[in-house]
Amino acid sequence: MELQLALDLVNIPEAIELVKEVEEHIDIVEIGTPVVINEGLRAVKEVKEAFPHLKVLADLKIMDAAGYEVMKASEAGADIVTILGAAEDMSIKGAVEEAKKQGKKILVDMIAVKDLAERAKQVDEFGVDYICVHTGYDLQAVGKNSFEDLQTIKSVVKNAKTAIAGGIKLETLPEVIKAQPDLVIVGGGITGQEDKKQAAAQMQQLVKQGQ
Repeated sequence: MELQLALDLVNIPEAIELVKEVEEHIDIVEIGTPVVINEGLRAVKEVKEAFPHLKVLADLKIMDAAGYEVMKASEAGADIVTILGAAEDMSIKGAVEEAKKQGKKILVDMIAVKDLAERAKQVDEFGVDYICVHTGYDLQAVGKNSFEDLQTIKSVVKNAKTAIAGGIKLETLPEVIKAQPDLVIVGGGITGQEDKKQAAAQMQQLVKQGQ
C-alpha cells in the first residue's frame, strides 16, 4: 500500500516547500489539476527535478487526445498520468498504449462514473495500471465519501491496482485501510494540517501497518 500526497492549491515554489516537509513519509507526489491549470506541465517537471526519488503523478484528468497528452506529461517527467473513466474507450486505450511506450503508468479516475462496477470491469481489461474511486470536492461538501465505492471496484477488478481519493483524514484512514486499496491519496488531510510532517508520518505508519 502506497501513500500519495495530492497538491491542489499551490504554485510551484509552494509545492516544492510542502513536499520538502513530508518527502520521507510519502511515495508519490500528485500535481493536482488546479496546479496544472495554473502552472502547466512545468510544475510536473520542476517537482520531479527537485525530488527525483519520488514518483510524480500528473493529474490531467484526460478526456480526449489521450496519446498526445500522456506523451507530453511523460516528457515533463510524470511517472503516472490520470485519465477519466468517463472518457471514450479509444481514449483510454490510446493512453495505455502511449504510457507503455514511455514506460509510464495510467490511473483511471472514476469520478462521476455512474455504474462503477460495470465501468471498472471494462477499463480493467484495457490494461490500465490503477483504477481510482474518487469523491470530488463538490460531493465531499455534502458529506459523501468513497469507502463503499472502493469495495465495489475491489470486487470486480482483476488486473489493475486500486486507489482511493477524496476527503481522507487521519481519523477515517483506518476504515480506508480495511478495504485494502493499493494506493491511498490524501490532500487536505496532510496539506491542511498545522504539522504536515507529523500528519504524513502518522498516515504513512497506518498505511504500512495495514498491508
